[in-house]
Amino acid sequence: MSETVEHRIKRLKMRSWRRGTKEMDLVLGPFSDSELIGLNDAQIVLYDAMLDENDHDLYGWVAGHIPTPESYLDLITRISKHAFKT
Repeated sequence: MSETVEHRIKRLKMRSWRRGTKEMDLVLGPFSDSELIGLNDAQIVLYDAMLDENDHDLYGWVAGHIPTPESYLDLITRISKHAFKT
């Protein structure tokens, strides 16, 4: 049996809030709470894959300290705008 959309969103939210670093909890947790439901299937698959990346790399991408891989660029840009909105 395949995973339902509701279960997948719940699982991704949990993984977003329970990262290896508090900084990424605070970046990805709020993003997942407000934005995951609006992502299309391809974006959800990409977000799921992104969660397997190292937290230090993720934070560097979101903060703009290191270049983001092309495959994640649109998603990381969206996450960064959400995390650092003023």
